[in-house]
Formats: sequence, C-alpha cells, structure tokens
Amino acid sequence: MVLEVHRSANKDEIRKAYRKAALASHPDKVPEAEREEAEVKFKSVQEAYDILYDDDKRHIYDTHGMSAFNGSGEPGMGGAPDLDEMLAQMFGMGGMGGMGGMGGMPGGGPRANRPRKSPNEEQAYEVSLEELYKGKTVKFASTKNVICSLCNGKGGKEKATAKKCSTCDGQGYKEVLQRMGQFLTQSTVACTVCNGQGSFFSPKDKCKKCKGKKTAEERKILEIYIPRGAREGEKIVLEGEADQVPNQEPGDIIFKLVEEEHAVFTRAGSDLRADIDVTLAESLSGFSRVVLKHLDGRGIELTHPQKPGQTLSPGQVLKVPGEGMPHKRSDARGDLYLVVNIKFPDEKWKPTPAMLEKLKELLPKPDKLIEAETIDEVEYNPQGDLDEFGTKDGHGSAWVDEDEDDDEPAQCATQ
Repeated sequence: MVLEVHRSANKDEIRKAYRKAALASHPDKVPEAEREEAEVKFKSVQEAYDILYDDDKRHIYDTHGMSAFNGSGEPGMGGAPDLDEMLAQMFGMGGMGGMGGMGGMPGGGPRANRPRKSPNEEQAYEVSLEELYKGKTVKFASTKNVICSLCNGKGGKEKATAKKCSTCDGQGYKEVLQRMGQFLTQSTVACTVCNGQGSFFSPKDKCKKCKGKKTAEERKILEIYIPRGAREGEKIVLEGEADQVPNQEPGDIIFKLVEEEHAVFTRAGSDLRADIDVTLAESLSGFSRVVLKHLDGRGIELTHPQKPGQTLSPGQVLKVPGEGMPHKRSDARGDLYLVVNIKFPDEKWKPTPAMLEKLKELLPKPDKLIEAETIDEVEYNPQGDLDEFGTKDGHGSAWVDEDEDDDEPAQCATQ
C-alpha cells in the first residue's frame, strides 16, 4: 500500500500513515489462510513506524539505512520483508537505495549505504613563526592504500565469486549491545568476519597480490605549500590523497596548522610584538643601532631620539608600521610593536663619588620634599619579593571564620 507521504512528513502525518497501513495488514482483518503472512507484514509495519517516529532512529535510518537496524538477528526479523522496500511502500520515501534528499545513495543493494567518499585523514602540523612569515614548501613520503592493480579492487581472482557473509547477512554491519553504566545501549559496528564488506572470498579464490583486501600499499612523495601569512588553525588540503576504498572517491589528507611558541615574537592576527632592551644611558642620551633580528633574518635598526630632548620610559611602546606578518594573497603587512625594557645598571657598576655628583647635576631634581611632623629612618631589604605580598595574616594560623562557628554567640572571657 503506497501512502505517498512526503519524506519530510511530520510526526502527525507519519502516525496517520501508520494507522492506515496497520489496519490494512492487521491479522484479524484477513482470512485465516493469509494470517501468517499478515502477521509478518504487520510486524514490519510496526517496526517501520517505530523507526520513523523516533527522531534519533529516523536520523540513523537517514544516514545508514536498514543496515543499522536489521543486523542483530532479533526474533521476527528473519522472515520479514525488506524494510527499505516496506518504508518506500508505506511512506513514499524509499530506503537508502533511493532516498534522495534524505541522504540516500543512488542504486540499491546491501552496500548502497556506503558513503560516496572515503574518510578524510586529518593531522596536526606544527610550523614555526618564521615559516608562517616567509611561507614554506614541504615534501614528504606518504604510504597509503590504493586500489589493487591486479584485481581492480575486487579482492578475488577474475572468475571467482565472493561468498555472502552469514554473520551480518551481507550487510557489513551488525548491531551489538554495550553496557553504559547500569544501562545497555545498542550500537552499529562493522562486521569483523567480513571486515565490513558484506562478503568475502575463500582463501583459494583471493587475489594473490592484495590477499583479498582489495587494496595494496603504495609509497608516494607528496608536497604541501604553507602560504606566507597563514595562521594557527588553518587547514592545508591535499585532495584525493587519503586511502582509496573500492567504489568510493578517495578522501583528502588535511593538515591543521599549529603555530609553535616563539622565543622573541608574539603574534596577534597580522601584528607582531617583541621586547627590546635599552640601557638607561641610551634611554636618556639616544642611540642608533639594530635592536631586533626579524623573522626573515633582517636587522631592525632604530635611531633615538627622533627629536632632540626625547627620552624613553620603561614599558613605552614603539610602533613600526608594515613590519608585522604578511597578509595572504596581498603585499600588505601588519605592524610591529616594540615594548621598551630599560636596563638599569647592576651591582657591577661602580661609579665614583664625582661621577654621582655629576649625575645629580645633569639629571632632573626630585619632586617637592614630603613634609611630616615625625620622621623615622627605617631599614629595608633591597631584594623584596612581591610574591610574599599579602601572605602574612595578622591572625596567623588561629584564624577562624565566624560564619562557620555554628552560629554560637560570642562570650566574654572571665576577668
């Protein structure tokens, strides 16, 4: 009975279609001689309804067809008609052999639910910031499976015929029960007897080259190009270079770029940041020198001051336009941000009293002195550590949170 319900039918339409189909095939509505056949069909109608009415099961059917449901050998399934055909008759949508917009494949047969393209192979590829700045071409050897040239992917000799796998009934997949905590769940797995093929050749009929595997290993030199300016997370795709599978287009090899941490530069988009060391004397009196070696090996030279009298301060940022990362497919570049680190003299510097007096004359004088009625001269540690800041609690280890004291009222100590 063809109800011609559209493949996008909602649950209400599916329920109405089920009622009509169930009524037409109910065993009590047919002569006794036809009752056994009607019972089989009625069970199939019930299962078809159960699949299409449940959102999760319907998604599985749309994706994998009946191979995801009828490989478990449940009672009543052996003599049932083809449920792909039953679904087509009940709901006008067809099985995986002709589902069109519902994810099906053209053609029929037990292997029609295979994807048109073999799986892609994805892997991370670490690349340095220098390589992303300049671009890079990488050649590497790849070993992959290709269709056997002797049997053309058949797996057996020229006149040999493959035997249908009885374990999975030729489906290549079967349903198994798995324990998830206290519950048992069903999942669809590839048949281990036929390796998901649905059929196999006897040892004497297997292809001598691929031993029935249908594919053989081949070593090939591949090449990838990382364009300059590429970024973390971008993908380099080698189309059709993944393992080959019979009757499927080969998938792609996909490299996902992972940017290695750099010792000098930090990247943000197309901009770069780096710290530069400047001595105290240079920050005050000026300099003209290479302050940084860029990612392409060039020395970046700065002349300071740009105008007489300018000085550099700790943490000051110098922006160098056009010296950041290159943009892909463009001559434009980001900017370079240089953060100034003033290097003060260390204990090795031993100025004479005369030199210090001279510095006092040359350098700016202190701000107005702070006035106070009482003045204490204190001792200090010149190597204080801010990591200790806030670690000394006045209450010591005897601190008790009043909120956690069982709400008991405070009592005065006996005097």
